[in-house]
Amino acid sequence: MMSKIRLFTPGPVPVLPQALKAMSEPIIHHRSADFIAILEEVRKGLKDLVETKQEVLLLASSGTGAMEGTVVNLFSPQDKVIVARAGKFGERWVHIANAFGLNVVPLDIPWGEAPTREQIEKAFKENPESKGILIQACETSTGVDFPVQEIAAFTRTQNVLLVVDAISYLGVSPFQMDAWGVDALVSGSQKGLMLPPGLSFVCLSERAWSTQKKSKLPRYYFDFAKELKSMTQNQTAYTPAVSLILGLREVLHYFKEQGKENIFLKYKTYSDAMREAAQALQLELFAKSPSHGLVSIRVPEKIDGQKIVRELRDRYQMTIAGGQDQLKGKILRISCMGHIDALDLVSVFAALEKVLKQEGAQIPFGKGVERLQVRLLGEKV
Repeated sequence: MMSKIRLFTPGPVPVLPQALKAMSEPIIHHRSADFIAILEEVRKGLKDLVETKQEVLLLASSGTGAMEGTVVNLFSPQDKVIVARAGKFGERWVHIANAFGLNVVPLDIPWGEAPTREQIEKAFKENPESKGILIQACETSTGVDFPVQEIAAFTRTQNVLLVVDAISYLGVSPFQMDAWGVDALVSGSQKGLMLPPGLSFVCLSERAWSTQKKSKLPRYYFDFAKELKSMTQNQTAYTPAVSLILGLREVLHYFKEQGKENIFLKYKTYSDAMREAAQALQLELFAKSPSHGLVSIRVPEKIDGQKIVRELRDRYQMTIAGGQDQLKGKILRISCMGHIDALDLVSVFAALEKVLKQEGAQIPFGKGVERLQVRLLGEKV
């Protein structure tokens, strides 16, 4: 009987053991000297991870809260913003902007693809009064990475802010906030940062902070100026997610000890190996510019993708993700983010092959697992 639950969703992800241990410690008061010292450590670690001189704000919210906070801090009613809509979370930018009365210009991209710099440039030239361009670094619903550095090379030369949702990107792949010229970064705790949900992050460039002072949208809890003032004093404006921040300190220690470049390389190696395993099973990959944190795989014709997800969960206690909205039942998404190792990936593909075969998929049984063993375990099968 299977009893261990194995998580392969692109958020939440398996939590770093050191962080679990720290989060189980007795709670401390968020205005105490002990917590102030911890927050000082965390501030430095976040700056190193984001590669910025700016403060990285900590919010007790999901990543969506940080997205909303960024909109209300940077824009005013009727401001025009261009939103790259290439998946579920691009659509979320649209919904948030609409909720606050912004004038949204959607740049529709086929799901599975990423916007190019040229498409962004064209959209801006057609809407030069736009105040912001809102994109993903990784569109989690499709497993696609966006060319943030290329897009930022354009936007930093224009009078427009580049706002990037890096919720499933930060901690997985390099993000160079200052060097690239990104104006606003949004992220969350439950993906590349190997923590439970509940903590989000925002970092603004100097020109974004200048814009923030002029924004006329209402805000109270998500007032970034208040958070910035508190953060520079190693405090938060309101009650923080204390236990999550204790865990975050351990995660940031882990990034420093292991070397963040080595962690990024591990994710790339794992995701590349999973894509090779899928292709060895003669399955079609979905993402055109794939993420390093997850793989998206087309479900074979006449196979129910939702049933595959259920079978893996109910029979093998392995939780992967299916497609969302128009992709429901059509793709599978398998994450390698968080505290996952090579044997975990071999295990999930072994179960996946069995379920696919059971559901009538014509696959070369065993070839995916064999490929993973060769790539990740160095075994010549």
